[in-house]
Amino acid sequence: MSTPQTDRTPTHDQAADARAARIRELMLDNLYAVFNQRDPERRLKAITANYTKDVIWTDPEGTTQGHQAMNELGQKLLDRSPDFVFSAAGPVHVSGDLGLLAFNLGIPEQPPALSGIDVALVRDGRIALLYTILTAEDRPSSSQP
Repeated sequence: MSTPQTDRTPTHDQAADARAARIRELMLDNLYAVFNQRDPERRLKAITANYTKDVIWTDPEGTTQGHQAMNELGQKLLDRSPDFVFSAAGPVHVSGDLGLLAFNLGIPEQPPALSGIDVALVRDGRIALLYTILTAEDRPSSSQP
């Protein structure tokens, strides 16, 4: 005989919904609180709150590990494009412990200079692995003067 669920015990569906909501929150924080944050102290605070200590981030330029390395590379990325901002290019998609968010990077109100997808593996409510995949870059044609 099974015992009925009480209001204090989350059901499997409630736990899965809570995990999915946390992953959505992490993916948006990754975009806005980390990679759009130009203040290195505030960015590091967001990194500490949302990523495991041993986080591994892989993007087209290489792989880095840890909070401080992520903060430093985030700063370099922002320094290269001071007028650019990240924006979500659709909703966050969640499957199990994975989150996926398409993004654009560019000057507000103009076509994006770059588009990509962030894919994150979440462990214990924090991003443990982050992969950034570029899907489009606005490059001038070689036939243009």
